[in-house]
Amino acid sequence: MNKHSQRKDTMKIPDNFMWGGAIAAHQAEGAWNVGGKGVSIADMMTAGNYQIPRKITGKIMEKEYYPNHEAIDFYHTYKEDIKLFAELGLRCFRTSISWARIFPNGDDVKPNEEGLQYYDDMFAELICYGIEPIVTLSHFEMPFHLVEYYGGFRNRKCIDFFVKFARVVMERYKGKVKYWLTFNEINNQVSADELHTYTNSGILFKENENKMQTIWQASLYELIASAEVVRIGHEIDSNNQVGCMMAYVPVYPYSCSPEDMLASVKEMEKTFFYSDIHVRGTIPNYMLKTWKQNAYDIEYTEEDLTILKQGKVDFIGFSYYMSKTIHIESTINEPKGMLSQPNNPYVESNDWGWQIDPIGLRYILNVLSERYPQTPFLIVENGVGAYDTLEKNGTIIDDYRIEYLKRHIEQLKLAICEDGVNLIGYTPWGIIDIVSFGTGEMEKRYGLVYVDKDNMGRGTGARIKKKSYFWYKNVIETNGEKL
Repeated sequence: MNKHSQRKDTMKIPDNFMWGGAIAAHQAEGAWNVGGKGVSIADMMTAGNYQIPRKITGKIMEKEYYPNHEAIDFYHTYKEDIKLFAELGLRCFRTSISWARIFPNGDDVKPNEEGLQYYDDMFAELICYGIEPIVTLSHFEMPFHLVEYYGGFRNRKCIDFFVKFARVVMERYKGKVKYWLTFNEINNQVSADELHTYTNSGILFKENENKMQTIWQASLYELIASAEVVRIGHEIDSNNQVGCMMAYVPVYPYSCSPEDMLASVKEMEKTFFYSDIHVRGTIPNYMLKTWKQNAYDIEYTEEDLTILKQGKVDFIGFSYYMSKTIHIESTINEPKGMLSQPNNPYVESNDWGWQIDPIGLRYILNVLSERYPQTPFLIVENGVGAYDTLEKNGTIIDDYRIEYLKRHIEQLKLAICEDGVNLIGYTPWGIIDIVSFGTGEMEKRYGLVYVDKDNMGRGTGARIKKKSYFWYKNVIETNGEKL
């Protein structure tokens, strides 16, 4: 082999790279009270938009609209939808199991057989087409009963409820599901806003509650639960690959000042706390110091520490949508040392204010590869929400989506081929239009397949292939050679 052909081969994505697509059960399935399913935390969330946040009602209100109740009815249409995914050429499909569909209340003695059978059938359909399931165990679908009666993951009992659920489904789907993710975007709750603490951990804050202490305690309980599930997953099937799921939003210093540089490092520690424990199996010193300095009383035992060491993940799954910047302001009008997150003037933003930074994907992959050199990575979410127009001739020309995905795939390819990052797959979000998690909108569309529904659930539900569908099909067929 000559030097030119050797160079050409090193610039290729590996042949076994997993091209796929991603959704979540609560944003797609609908059928919220069908087949013995219990009420999940997502079922209590109303519709919102960019300006109006979603409400958590605590009970179903007659005059409110709950978009997740019907979503895109994937529960009933999964066979037709999976056929579309097969025609697209997907090698893998990331979805989730609704915890409330298996254990309606979360603390039930026995699982719901009808729910178990649904996923049996759905996974079988994927396998029939040669599509590898990648399954998230907890993707913002905690049974609401655990919020109401236990206070969510602020209560240690939720560790046992989650582990029991995980054991049941891992045993049931042995041989069908190999790739598992424990908690979706587990680090998002560190923002301390109600949407993320509620959906991550089932926490609704009480009056005068020390929010950060509650978040760190719930987070640690989830990390302990995750580690125990990794151990159990390996025990059930030695072929299982059990990973974590992080939201990686790299934070750049706004300027080259040492203060901004250090601020960006400290801000990223809030995210790395989670993956450091997932991968290394110990609580990092920087967080132990933070807890001590803030007098947070975080409960854990020696047994918990042993569980963390024994339950290190096999890979890191993560979402990447944007980057952010951080700046320490010390002006006359601002308190000295105040942190702000101004927009980065070097990157553009979408209609919802998310900054689009393809190079940031390569950047964070390099950072992760240095921090966790023995760990494979899997991009399980990446995409852009946008308004799509259904033309009179029945087409959707979404060149903006193609451009977004193309630019990010170019960067992940460079990360693999030039930087040596061990990236094993890419599943853009969401492969089909689904209900937006953040706003509850249908018209904030991510999919390569259009679903004929508006923000109030009106429409035929018909599926229409967008221009991006055919573009991505060619990307998969050429293993990323033709973008």
